[in-house]
Amino acid sequence: MNELFGTLPDGTPVHRWALERAGVRVRILSYGGIVQSVEVPDRKGRAGDVVLGFPDLDGYLAHPEPFLGALIGRYANRIAGARFPLDGVTYALAPNNGPNSLHGGERGFDKRVWDVTAVGHGLRLTRISPHGEEGFPGRLEVSVTYTLDERGALGIAYEAVTDAPTPVNPTNHSYWNLAGSGSAAGHELRVAASRFTPVDADLIPTGELADVTGTRFDFRQGREVGTGYDHNLVLDKGVTPEPVEVAELYDPGSGRVLTVATTEPGMQLYTADHIGAPFAPGAGVALETQHFPDSPNRPEFPDTVLRPGEVFRSATVYGFGVR
Repeated sequence: MNELFGTLPDGTPVHRWALERAGVRVRILSYGGIVQSVEVPDRKGRAGDVVLGFPDLDGYLAHPEPFLGALIGRYANRIAGARFPLDGVTYALAPNNGPNSLHGGERGFDKRVWDVTAVGHGLRLTRISPHGEEGFPGRLEVSVTYTLDERGALGIAYEAVTDAPTPVNPTNHSYWNLAGSGSAAGHELRVAASRFTPVDADLIPTGELADVTGTRFDFRQGREVGTGYDHNLVLDKGVTPEPVEVAELYDPGSGRVLTVATTEPGMQLYTADHIGAPFAPGAGVALETQHFPDSPNRPEFPDTVLRPGEVFRSATVYGFGVR
């Protein structure tokens, strides 16, 4: 079902859709493809919302920078200097993070109204990103399908085609707090990643794939996540045709468990240290499955260029449980 959630300043209506299955309820907005809420039970069967979100549209319009629950594109994470070379041409993007481009630019996928169609136990969101949007080349046709499977797992499947070569690297920017409130710093995190991408002062990768052994980036055995992270972890599995489980987040207090399976080679761990009011720093943990930051300027990283005649596909599945 869907309902009117609000109206943008230009009069465009924004709708909210609800999905419910196997004890999980998810609410999704046509604005930004935002995952507004995910309600799941704790170990005592009590439902709680485990993602950060605002109760009304005004909250999202007034606080766009945390990208709460939003679809991110065309390119998730940072592109150094807000420019990149492609086939002998240098493309200039909108610098919206100091000198760099972040999460698709000033008005990326997170600030667009998507067309929404119900499909089985899910929703299919579509839009066309025209040639030159935020400086990116090519007319990009994008679809994102949210589904709840028979276990209540939330699947996010991305597809795109283009009429000109262009970088494509979408993700979802939900912040998880399995306690339902307070800080997520005490959550325990396990990630199958033996390497990470070190960054400079602007959080741009240096190009190195560093070993996590003996560093604070080693989550292979699982431990308290803490704070101070905005880094890409290099997943051991690499790019895969189907989602493979790579991470688990656990809240000892509620007993809730979140698992992450993806086709992507990387996952940005962001502990929300710089999130603003009405939220407190550390209020959630973002686990953004994606290709690596600044890949258009790093030919040694996995390629993110989509070319005409190809179909971009990516999928991530968030599973829920208790222990």
